[in-house]
Amino acid sequence: MRTLVTGATGTVGGAIVQQLLGAGREVRVLVRDVARAKAILPAGIELVAGDVTDAASVTAAVAGCAAVFHTAGLPEQWLRDPARFTEVNVGGSSHVGEAALAAGVQAFVYTSTIDVLEWKRGEAFDERTLATAPKGSYYERSKQEADRAMVALQERGLPVRYAHPAAVFGDAPALTPGLNDLLVRLLRGKVPMILPGGIPVVLSEDVARGHLLLERAPVGARAIFSERFVSLVELAQELVRAAGRGKVPRVLPVWLAKLVSVTGEGLAKLTRRPPLIPAGQLQFLLEDVHPSAEWARRELGWVPVPFAEAMTRAVAAFRARGWWNE
Repeated sequence: MRTLVTGATGTVGGAIVQQLLGAGREVRVLVRDVARAKAILPAGIELVAGDVTDAASVTAAVAGCAAVFHTAGLPEQWLRDPARFTEVNVGGSSHVGEAALAAGVQAFVYTSTIDVLEWKRGEAFDERTLATAPKGSYYERSKQEADRAMVALQERGLPVRYAHPAAVFGDAPALTPGLNDLLVRLLRGKVPMILPGGIPVVLSEDVARGHLLLERAPVGARAIFSERFVSLVELAQELVRAAGRGKVPRVLPVWLAKLVSVTGEGLAKLTRRPPLIPAGQLQFLLEDVHPSAEWARRELGWVPVPFAEAMTRAVAAFRARGWWNE
């Protein structure tokens, strides 16, 4: 069963590739740079040059595949050109979905995000209700639009299942923007102060395992993959414990974090350089977001690695990748 994975050099896509190979699946990946991908991805996979924004290359990559895991996307909270969010997250997803529909794939798993779901501050929520109002950042709004595009394709016959991961950390082919980058910078002592608030987290290998379980769920199924909510202080404390060294930085006061964020966003419009604290990032941290993965646990049999063990595995992976050395 030949399976296509987009975003294979990313944290989620890379973990899915590993899970598929472990299951004896024939894996094809769509990558922009074949030489770079060959150097960081496992042997035994088929590398196809292309980009999700190029419909022709996507069509060629999907040809002959029975299943597609579409994880490619832009996870950043700020880009110099916000239109790129729409181009990649919405347009790219539409290209992959259209090609898969035309090819008649048997299964299509789309990596969405918890950001498209409806929640109330501090309250547990599940995957049953999508947010109808536009979210606060370009990234979030692009993922909302991409999700709606997938639903429209499902209504036309694409066998879509929707994965909604929390903040993902752990082993990955490359160090990309996101939680791994924060953890590695903390290990390197490059984070002078921690932002206030917290995030729901999950290990990359658990997210990948969830994707493979979701592949066999009914068409239209949605699953949150989140192990627990932690404050950034708790995150740093567990990281220090797992690494066996380092210290937890002080927490930046909320009022100061907001001031730095607002000022930085204003300067970014003039300098075209990323703000120190993107507004979307800070807003999410202060939202007190508590996604429930009960459906995935109950219906898919998904059992994530507990946070302490997950962090131990992550630190070991960072060492093995050479991202951090004692």
